[in-house]
Amino acid sequence: MRLTSQEEYGLRCLLRVGREGSEGSVTIPELARFEGISQPHVAKMMRILRKGGFVKSTRGQSGGYALARPAEQIAVGHALAVLGGRLFDANFCGTHAGSVGLCTHNGDCAIRSVWRTIQGAIDSVLGRMTLKDLLRSEEEMNVWTSRGSALPTHAHPHGPA
Repeated sequence: MRLTSQEEYGLRCLLRVGREGSEGSVTIPELARFEGISQPHVAKMMRILRKGGFVKSTRGQSGGYALARPAEQIAVGHALAVLGGRLFDANFCGTHAGSVGLCTHNGDCAIRSVWRTIQGAIDSVLGRMTLKDLLRSEEEMNVWTSRGSALPTHAHPHGPA
């Protein structure tokens, strides 16, 4: 399991916009330069983030992208879901059925339970983590996560479907 480049780059762009604070904004060329991503790729990420309600854009000389709401109101899990989807969702079994169109294990599947448990743990952590949390330095984030601040106390075995 890995993050896609769209999820990684999109989250990096969102963080860069978040670093500008509530009054600042950043342009596509600036984001491309800061993050080492091509301008067309940045434009694609920003379109997705704008449609998802995470950033707003302003045209003109002093235009650019700014957060659409405060950083503490942006759940990292929600942003990642908008950028690339979830590891396991309700359509998973239908899209991974093989050549038969309907999974042969649809009625009894131990693997599905594993994916639900993993997705539940991911949702638990990323649902509590906000963009404001990610605006910390790596060292601060390591201390914060080592205290269990973002970690679930327990993962529900069936998690959200």
